Amino acid sequence: MFRTPSVDAAAAVFVTSGVEAPIRDIAARAGVGTATIYRHFPTRADLIVAVYRHQVESLAETGPALLRDSASAYAALEHWVDLFVDFVITKQGLAAVLQSDDPCFDPLHSYFLDRLVPVCTRLLTAAAESGEIEAGQDAYEFMRGIGGLCAGSGNNPRYDARRLVGLLVAGLRRSR
Repeated sequence: MFRTPSVDAAAAVFVTSGVEAPIRDIAARAGVGTATIYRHFPTRADLIVAVYRHQVESLAETGPALLRDSASAYAALEHWVDLFVDFVITKQGLAAVLQSDDPCFDPLHSYFLDRLVPVCTRLLTAAAESGEIEAGQDAYEFMRGIGGLCAGSGNNPRYDARRLVGLLVAGLRRSR
């Protein structure tokens, strides 16, 4: 995976200004010249793909670390879902780009699923095996539910996607 300060800067700028933000803004945030950005990422699409892949990889790598370091499997699941919500909310601006006719974006959804569904499955399975949640949860369905709740947020200050996702996660808890 190709990660540079430019990828981190682009990710931050995309969140605040969208994927059509001027390259000069990304370069300024990264502390490099625009030529440096273009040398590594000849097109905006190349930069978007790099940011997306980097963030998916980061989320995928975090799951096992959370399982290892958290007080419980459920706590690991909660924390990972919180990070997943951040990812989904910040990617809403990418939706139009990812659904464009540009073929370079075609494999990204499969990449997302291939990397993140197994991580979510592992977290759900660990929480079920520890007796903290009901067994038999489908990671793909769970992630789609989170995505749906996040999609409703838009710019409505009265809609709190994070609170609703928290209710969804709490609903997995085993009845005592």
